[in-house]
Amino acid sequence: MKKLRYILLGVTVLWAVSSCQDSRHAKNYNDKTLADDGGIDFIKNGLEGGMTEVKASELAKKNSTNPRVVAFADMMITDHTNAGTELRKIQLAKMVDVPDTISGEHHQKINQLAAKTGADFDKAYIQMMIADHEGAIKLFTDATNNTSNLIQNFSRKTLPTIQMHLDSAKAIYSSLK
Repeated sequence: MKKLRYILLGVTVLWAVSSCQDSRHAKNYNDKTLADDGGIDFIKNGLEGGMTEVKASELAKKNSTNPRVVAFADMMITDHTNAGTELRKIQLAKMVDVPDTISGEHHQKINQLAAKTGADFDKAYIQMMIADHEGAIKLFTDATNNTSNLIQNFSRKTLPTIQMHLDSAKAIYSSLK
């Protein structure tokens, strides 16, 4: 009988030790996101789009000699950095885990832009800004109907700025022709 107890005790100790060595880490199941799928997509795409526009605008500040393009790039960096900071606060409040990187597609756009110079660069940059802001208007308009008041309010507050960016980019583009 003593032998059986020692065997059971040994098996229990081995089981307990092996459980501690599990390569999977425990998860806190209370840390679930507080955003719906639309909110998660909005936060992810909003952050990535903003980072892409800031990177492209930093290139424009270095590569462009057109004062309107450089001024526009300055405005993009300031406005998108501020919007990104606010969106990161929403990301944290909603416990949304999104990568802090730019996708391969956006990297490719930045690299293509970096390869251009002079008037070709200015046109490509402004065309990129027009396309990106048209997409952002759709993204932010859709977010005005999100289930989260935080996301709704942010998108409603930010939409006029995005529209102003689009209008400015279109005006600059028409002057580049």
